[in-house]
Amino acid sequence: MTTIEEIAMSACFDQQFQALHENGLLLLANCWDPGSARVAALAGAPALATSSAAVAWSLGYPDGGKLPPHLLVDTAARICARNHLPLTVDIEDGYSEDPAEAARLADELMVAGVVGVNIEDGGAPADLLCEKIVALRKAARERSVALFINARCDVYLRGLAPEGERVAEVLARAARYRDAGASGLFVPGLTNPDEIAAVARGAGMPLNLMALPGLPPLEELRALGVRRLSAGSALAEGVFGLLKAGAAHFMATGRLDAPAGGAAGYGEINGWMQDPDDAD
Repeated sequence: MTTIEEIAMSACFDQQFQALHENGLLLLANCWDPGSARVAALAGAPALATSSAAVAWSLGYPDGGKLPPHLLVDTAARICARNHLPLTVDIEDGYSEDPAEAARLADELMVAGVVGVNIEDGGAPADLLCEKIVALRKAARERSVALFINARCDVYLRGLAPEGERVAEVLARAARYRDAGASGLFVPGLTNPDEIAAVARGAGMPLNLMALPGLPPLEELRALGVRRLSAGSALAEGVFGLLKAGAAHFMATGRLDAPAGGAAGYGEINGWMQDPDDAD
């Protein structure tokens, strides 16, 4: 049962989370459960964010819409119960093509205390994400929550436009997502400084990037106008890689002195979580 105090705290957190995007650069060390969230808070995180991949892996599912949404809501509720920072949750594509279903999920997350969501266009038409954003914004108004809707635009990540045309495509989508009610724009895969500056100037809402090799350093990102930087699934990849190497060494030798291993790849971990009976 959500208490009056918890509702009041969520109302405070939504404004706090909005404010974190107004100046400077918000760094989000993406977590996947209450323990990893507490570690992120101890490291100095001013807010918490989940990675859809990391949450799915922690529950034994591959990323990519395979996680039952009720498990995501349960995870978010447990993170909120054990941490006192604003929480934003990656909901992939809303786990449905139906905007009403995506809004229902967002509503359940808001009841749990969540004040932000990432929702992606993926390979789907921009029209569909616009409809989902409209539905999410309506649900947020009905809850009186200033939900931070971070619209993830996958033009760079999926190569949805030729090089040289990607900035224009991102900005065209950004205008539509903003008009639909988005609060921020997330463009994973964008790393070129000139293109970052162009998107930051033209998006009309805070720009979120994903930490990837080749990205400019923090001070340059701030100067370019970036307002948010996410670790994505990278921290979980490091943890799962270390766990796999340590477990394999123990099974082979009975010893716990395995040499430090590197991060496992996204695709590799996703494969570990795949159900052998799943034809996909």
